[in-house]
Amino acid sequence: MTKAHELASKQRDIGVAEFFARNRHLLGFDSTRKALLTTIKEAVDNSIDACEEAGILPEISVEIIDMGNDRFRVIVEDNGPGIVKEQVPKIFGKLLYGSKFHSLKQSRGQQGIGISASVMYGQLTTGRAAKIISKIGKDQPAFSCDLKIDTQKNMPEVSNDRVKEWNKDHGTRIQIDLEGYYQKGSQSVDEYLKQTAVVNPHVTIMYTNPRAEQLIFPRATDLLPELAEEIKPHPYGVEMGLLLKMAHTSSASTLQQFLSTEFSKVSPSLAKQICEQARLLTKTKPKKLSHEDIEKLIKAFHEVKIQAPSADCISPITAELLEKGIKKEINAEFYTSVTRPPAVYRGNPFQIEVALAYGGDQPKDKQARIMRFANRVPLLFQQGACAVTKAVQTVNWKSYNLNQSSGSLPVGPITILVHMSSVWVPFTSESKEAMAHYDEIINEMKLALQEAGRQLAKYTAKKARVKHELKKRSFIQKYMAHVVVGLKEILDLDGADEEIILRNLEVVLEQKRGKVKDMDFDPAKNTEYDEEWAKIGKEEESDE
Repeated sequence: MTKAHELASKQRDIGVAEFFARNRHLLGFDSTRKALLTTIKEAVDNSIDACEEAGILPEISVEIIDMGNDRFRVIVEDNGPGIVKEQVPKIFGKLLYGSKFHSLKQSRGQQGIGISASVMYGQLTTGRAAKIISKIGKDQPAFSCDLKIDTQKNMPEVSNDRVKEWNKDHGTRIQIDLEGYYQKGSQSVDEYLKQTAVVNPHVTIMYTNPRAEQLIFPRATDLLPELAEEIKPHPYGVEMGLLLKMAHTSSASTLQQFLSTEFSKVSPSLAKQICEQARLLTKTKPKKLSHEDIEKLIKAFHEVKIQAPSADCISPITAELLEKGIKKEINAEFYTSVTRPPAVYRGNPFQIEVALAYGGDQPKDKQARIMRFANRVPLLFQQGACAVTKAVQTVNWKSYNLNQSSGSLPVGPITILVHMSSVWVPFTSESKEAMAHYDEIINEMKLALQEAGRQLAKYTAKKARVKHELKKRSFIQKYMAHVVVGLKEILDLDGADEEIILRNLEVVLEQKRGKVKDMDFDPAKNTEYDEEWAKIGKEEESDE
């Protein structure tokens, strides 16, 4: 046997599950701490998505049990519509299986990898199967099974499947034993659930951590987000290989029909215009288009004016609900939120939302806290590599009364929240931890941040004026008695006149106090007047 034959005999197919089992870091399982967080994240995201699609206000229960030896049991239960028996093994036990990959509409998951990868990780690190219970209706029995994944075949292995009683009308429960590490902090499960509650104000989350401490994140609204509607690809975002594949697999009989039925915002008259621009016959059969014909079509797409894709495929949080969410979880004295109009990158619609929380008990001498979200999902890792961080750094925060060194994050008592809604979020990796640096996306983020920054500048300017007025009043009040005595001696007044002067001065001060209160300084949002007065008094005492 020659060396070539020997090498050829060693070649074989690599299964999808087998590949990710060996390269699990690509999916966010590169450390035990991240593995615990990623598992809960994938389960919670799936639960919220399922509830929203069924029109159910989500109630999610998350429990982490410390089993010792760095092993944890993760249990996530929801009140969603449940999963039919035949689909349970495929959803939880087969990588790259799902309903969202080919659908152009906003959703938390995209690739059909997340929860099945969590099942696989638990299996690899503890050797134990995942336990799943699902019930699809009040009058239906619950289905329960134990599940593992055959990583070579990327197929589920089901055991102990049975019908059982479950005291729940409908929903799904998954239990995974895995190797992990629990620690509180900015990149913990606790922080992920808190941030999820901020951008999902319609969700109730009941969380029990490994220390048996229970936290409840109640919903702030009973209003479910509007469901995103699926759209067709837009000509501006299609690439040559995809267009060639679409043409050769299309059932359309003519090129004009193909363009008007397979693409968003392309009417029959516009399809005819594109054909003329590309110098192709409208009656050409799509299956017979050559590589050169496809190149002509791609060029014609950019030479003909085509309307931007519909924004019905995305579902923003809205400025009002975003502000409610951030108020619920962050203690501050001023809040503002902005929702930008929909924009487009590579033919994909997207929308940027920003919220700021300023003051309160946030540290004044540290860099701003950045909260990043994509399709209502928190991004806790790789902050430095994310488009959000880049956008925040490019804004001149000094214009909004915050300290900032060139090219860095602002310093001050502020939390900056940025959310992107899109049919396809451009993540930098399969673990979905950071967004890619598309110029269109960064520009929209910057515009939203600047708009919110202007509202912050108005507030801080008003607060400074209030403080200035209160300080002037404090000087008058401090020396008022001495002024009255001096006036009495200069004008040779008696005791009755002294009382009149004192009363008049007090009236002037009360009028001044009323003006300060009327300076659009909202006590519901900001520090109360008397508290501000007391704080300034303390500052003066410390200065002395």
